[in-house]
Amino acid sequence: MIQTPIYAMRLARDEGDLLASQRLRYRVFVQELGGDGPLVDHELRLERDRFDAVADHLLLIDPRRPTGADVVGVYRLLRADQSDQFYSEAEYDLTPLRRSGRKLLELGRSCIDPAHRGGTAMYQLWHGLADYIAARQIEVLFGVASFHGQDVAALRQPLSYLHRHHLAPEGLRVTARMPAALTVLPLGQIDRRQAMLATPALIKAYLRLGGMVGEGAFVDTAFNTVDVCLVLDTLRMNDKQKQLYSRGSCPG
Repeated sequence: MIQTPIYAMRLARDEGDLLASQRLRYRVFVQELGGDGPLVDHELRLERDRFDAVADHLLLIDPRRPTGADVVGVYRLLRADQSDQFYSEAEYDLTPLRRSGRKLLELGRSCIDPAHRGGTAMYQLWHGLADYIAARQIEVLFGVASFHGQDVAALRQPLSYLHRHHLAPEGLRVTARMPAALTVLPLGQIDRRQAMLATPALIKAYLRLGGMVGEGAFVDTAFNTVDVCLVLDTLRMNDKQKQLYSRGSCPG
């Protein structure tokens, strides 16, 4: 019988924790998905960038694994009081969020070790995120989320669906700085089933919680992705969404 791990959850405490999270990110974003970047260290197998030094890193730990290999999930969390710039600002104009005067949290670099997908790992990671948000009274969550590959035309269905059904209101509507060349399909030409099948599970999870998208999509050539910017206003969540959110019930 395969035993389900009893995960531990905590924020990174030292350089060793940060390196463990960067090694996991390398395996997922570089080796698995073909990403790269100016600060990626291929010799040491670390996926990193300049925001790592100032952000918090939420770690999901499998205590059965040896130290150094025990980090099996990670979320990078960046608050406005930690940095004068967000990672997302290279792709999106965040002026509406900054002008809102509300407590912002950028979510990024979320990933799970392949051996731990399909079980409770994502649920546990989301639960830890909910605790972090509640403790710091965060009001608006945002961050770029990715479709694998750079073929925008192949993503017309899901991108059009997001634009037509989940576009953020003007007060929260960030805009892609260099929008991907995409003509949004009319409502009558959008196949919801096809669109949802092509949408990554993490994006669908945010949508279930009331997540919205900014205007346009951005092609990230370094990471080999097409990115949308997701925005989640905790005050707009209905009772059902709040229940999912507080229990950490995020589909993986």
